[in-house]
Amino acid sequence: MNETLKVMETRRSCRNFDKKKMVSAEDIEAIVKAGTYAPTGRGKQSPIIIAVTNKELRDQIATENAKIMGTDMDPFYGAPVILIVLADKTIPTYKYDGSLVMGNLMNAAESLGLGSIWIHRAKEEFESDFGKKILSDLGIDGDYEGIGHCAIGYAAVPAPASAPRKGNYVYYVK
Repeated sequence: MNETLKVMETRRSCRNFDKKKMVSAEDIEAIVKAGTYAPTGRGKQSPIIIAVTNKELRDQIATENAKIMGTDMDPFYGAPVILIVLADKTIPTYKYDGSLVMGNLMNAAESLGLGSIWIHRAKEEFESDFGKKILSDLGIDGDYEGIGHCAIGYAAVPAPASAPRKGNYVYYVK
C-alpha cells in the first residue's frame, strides 16, 4: 500500500502521551512545514501555526483550555508539544483552510511515528485576554480565530485498531 494512504488509514487520536520524551526540533519543523503545505482557498494561506514547546506556556494554555472545558484535567493528555492553528477571519475559507492544516499536522506526525490529537476550544482561548496576550507577545496582528490545537508527542501505548468504516460512508454516482 502507498505510504501516504497507509498513514491516513492508521492514524488515530492519541490520548496517552509519554510525558518524559520530548519531540525533536527536526520533527517539529517537519510537521509544521507539512502544515504550511495544506491546500487553502484561492491559495490565500489564511492560517498561522504557533508551535509551543515551552513547558510553562504549554501548561498555562492547558489550564486555560481546561477552564473553558469546565474541568481541571490536562486537555492535551500530557503531550509536550502543542501546535495551535489560527486563521485569518477576513478570508472566506479560513475555517476550512485551518482544518486542512490540522489534518496535515496530524498525518505528518503519524508519518514520523508520533501520536497526535486535535483538541478544540482554540476559538474561545484566542477570544480571551489570555489568548490575545499570546498573540500580542508574538507580534501577531490581524483578525485571527483559533481553529484547533494539534497536541503531539510519543504515544505511551500503541494506537488501537481502527473501527470498521460504516456501510453508507460513500455513494457512487455512475
